[in-house]
Amino acid sequence: MNQLKKIYHFFISIFYYWFYGRPGRKMIVIGVTGTKGKSTTCRLIATVLEQTGEKVGVMSTVEFQDGNRRWLNDRKMTMLGKGEIHKMMAVMLKNGCRYAVIETSSEGILQYRHFGLHYDICVFTNLGTEHQERHGGFENLRADKGKIFAGLKNSAIKSIGGKKIQKTIIVNTDDENAKYFLQFEADKKIGYGYNDQYLLDKNDFLCARLIMSDKEKTVFEIANNPYILNLAGVFNVYNALAAIAVGKVLGISENKISEGISKVIKVEGRMEFIEEGQNFKVVVDYAHEIMSLTALFETLRNMAGENKIIGVIGSDGGGRDKGKRFAMGEIAGKLCDQVVITDVNCFDEDPKEIAEMIALGVRKSGKKDGENLFIIVDRFEAIKKALKLARTGDIVAVTAKGTEPCIMVANGRRIPWDDREVVKKILKES
Repeated sequence: MNQLKKIYHFFISIFYYWFYGRPGRKMIVIGVTGTKGKSTTCRLIATVLEQTGEKVGVMSTVEFQDGNRRWLNDRKMTMLGKGEIHKMMAVMLKNGCRYAVIETSSEGILQYRHFGLHYDICVFTNLGTEHQERHGGFENLRADKGKIFAGLKNSAIKSIGGKKIQKTIIVNTDDENAKYFLQFEADKKIGYGYNDQYLLDKNDFLCARLIMSDKEKTVFEIANNPYILNLAGVFNVYNALAAIAVGKVLGISENKISEGISKVIKVEGRMEFIEEGQNFKVVVDYAHEIMSLTALFETLRNMAGENKIIGVIGSDGGGRDKGKRFAMGEIAGKLCDQVVITDVNCFDEDPKEIAEMIALGVRKSGKKDGENLFIIVDRFEAIKKALKLARTGDIVAVTAKGTEPCIMVANGRRIPWDDREVVKKILKES
């Protein structure tokens, strides 16, 4: 982003911060950043906080919530621009929200959309290479995400309900970038993961022990306290751990935290199973980069057993993260039995060229065109093909869009879309 654009975005944020009455200074603001799991983590945090009886505002890739209502994010952006974040936070405040949970993207940070949010708690989930080209390399990507953590020391000290709110950093210590995010100043630092990396005092680390995981739920424990997570996938334990850490920092009781974790039974477009009476499983998931695709397909591989996994994959156009396309194809080729490559949001790029870049990776894994690799640019036809390939007990994974409400094509044109509704339509008609 050139300097003039940065200046423009900065002053836009300043103006609306004051115009809407600096709402971020009047709520407890929790920021969640990373590569995968952010939206699920936001929902889990919000539900834990709601167990206190307080109202909670949410802004994530999946959804918005303003204290009075909750609705799907239909804007195709994680952090709203041109002052809309402050406007929505002002509504949250008016509606009586004590907390605001904000999924914080690297793009939003680049455009100063985080300005004036006055975070109290910053959560780091994990970090992959997605969007590194946009930031000029991985180190810059990490540094940009780190800005909200660095900003804690200068952020407004708040007293809400007569209680001083501690500035807190919460980090997934199983991620190799944990030390970087723990280096910043804060009143309190909490780590979480499956393995103690000895980066923090033992009392400041939440260590999970997995008990069981299947399609319906995941059970784990922390210091002999069991938690039931009604979401499939071992990777979701990380998201739950972040929410548990937030709850503990804010003094919420163990029982209420556990209750909040168990109440989340679905996050739209995140490993969401679609049931229309078919004899195979269909899951819609937002996974659209190397780290999330790997986690998804490994989880489904364990579920599938001897049955097949049919993966529908694709990559955004618009010059975004071209370097990941080959690797995404290779991962899908290794972990899926059959792969269908299709368009996601081609923007002004040729969708056939995008698909071919992905196909090179799929072919390297040993897949062959027309046999277990299919390139179908039309997304409807691609999903239809994948569902037609499925047999009893198989799993079809439709990835890359989740709840995205449109397909972006050339000249800024939007085609209304919902992977979940498309899957349901095809299944009903088959």
